[in-house]
Amino acid sequence: MNESVKVYYSISEVCGRTGLEPHVLRYWESEFPQLRPKKNRAGNRAYREKDIQLIEFIKYLLYEEKFTIPGAKKKLAEMKGQGADLVKPDSSVDDAPLSIREIRDELGEVLRMLKK
Repeated sequence: MNESVKVYYSISEVCGRTGLEPHVLRYWESEFPQLRPKKNRAGNRAYREKDIQLIEFIKYLLYEEKFTIPGAKKKLAEMKGQGADLVKPDSSVDDAPLSIREIRDELGEVLRMLKK
């Protein structure tokens, strides 16, 4: 139970989580302006959790909903304009990643239990 929460993930870690190939992620970066992972000093991509969520949503639009790239771009732009969350419709609350506040609250509870 010594799992730490990572802030940045490498392209290979993101590929492992999403089932996509690195060239697909690099291509999507060129097509979707919302997808802009930071780069470290060595120039390697450093993906954050929100980048991974966006990738999962783009994958959902393209592979499950059968959007074209231009259609998915338009859908993302519409959703951004409406302030909508990028969550697949079939996602359950249990699948949703924890927010920093929720993680902090849970860690605080663990700390209180350990102090007892």
